[in-house]
Amino acid sequence: MANEYARKLRKDMTPQEVKLRFYLRPLRRSGHKFRRQVPLRGYIVDFACFDARLIIEVDGCQHGFAEAIDADRVRDAVLERGGFAVLRFWN
Repeated sequence: MANEYARKLRKDMTPQEVKLRFYLRPLRRSGHKFRRQVPLRGYIVDFACFDARLIIEVDGCQHGFAEAIDADRVRDAVLERGGFAVLRFWN
């Protein structure tokens, strides 16, 4: 189920995700391959570089509400326990 939803998210990227992807792609030459909309530890993350153990999230306005802020803290903690650093940016 997560893979199907991730596939849909890859097809329907936000303009901000498309722009970020444009800037991340050249990093492949230096060995940093970013995958987009990746199912990981029960979540779907926007961009993940497994070599660098880095996750980049591009958040919309829905992440500014109290419930979403709390959910993001829990999500980040789970991902960080898995050895990833999480960067969040507002789009």
